Amino acid sequence: MLKDQPDQNERDGLKVERDLLDGIASVWEDVLNDFFLQANLRPRQMLVVGCSTSEVLGHRIGKGSSMAVADILLPPLLERCRSAQVFLAVQGCEHINRALVVEEACVEHYNLDAVTVLPALHAGGAMTVKAWQSFDSPVMVEKIQGHAGIDIGDTFIGMHLRPVVVPIRLPVHSLGQAHLTLARTRPRLIGGPRAQYP
Repeated sequence: MLKDQPDQNERDGLKVERDLLDGIASVWEDVLNDFFLQANLRPRQMLVVGCSTSEVLGHRIGKGSSMAVADILLPPLLERCRSAQVFLAVQGCEHINRALVVEEACVEHYNLDAVTVLPALHAGGAMTVKAWQSFDSPVMVEKIQGHAGIDIGDTFIGMHLRPVVVPIRLPVHSLGQAHLTLARTRPRLIGGPRAQYP
C-alpha cells in the first residue's frame, strides 16, 4: 500500500498542474481578445512581450521557469500576431540584458542591430526559448521601440516601448499568479494652447 502512495500523489499533482494550466490558457485567450481590440496595432508594427513563467506559477521571477507555461502562452499569441501581420518581440531576462527574439523580417524592416546570444531556460527564460524554437527565422536584438506591450510578471518591458505609453485597462489584472500590465503607444502631442489634435 505504501508503494502505491507516491503514484497517487504524483497523479494528484499532475491533475492540479493540468487544471492550473487550463485555467491560465482560458484567461490568456480572453486577455488576447481584449488586448488586440484595444491596442489597434497596424501591420508591421511591433508588439513587445515580457513574461516570467516563474511568476505565472507563483514562484519568484527567475526561480521556476516553465516550458509548460510557455507552450500555452506563445502559440496563440504568435498566431494572433501573424494573422494581424504584426512583428512579435519576446524579451529575455536580465541575464541577457533583456535582449529580444524577433523575426529576421523585423530586423530588416526596422534596420535593427542583431546581437549574438542564444536564449536558454535560465538565461533568457522559457518564453524566449519557445520563441526561438517557433519563429521562422529568429534573431536576437538588444533594443527596439515597440508600438505596444504585454508584461506578465513585472519583467519591465518599458525600455523597449516608444513614447508615449498609454495603459490598456482590462478587467483581468493577473495571469496565474503573475501581475499583468498591458500598454499601447501613441505619438507625442506637441504645440501650445492653440494646437489641435485629431
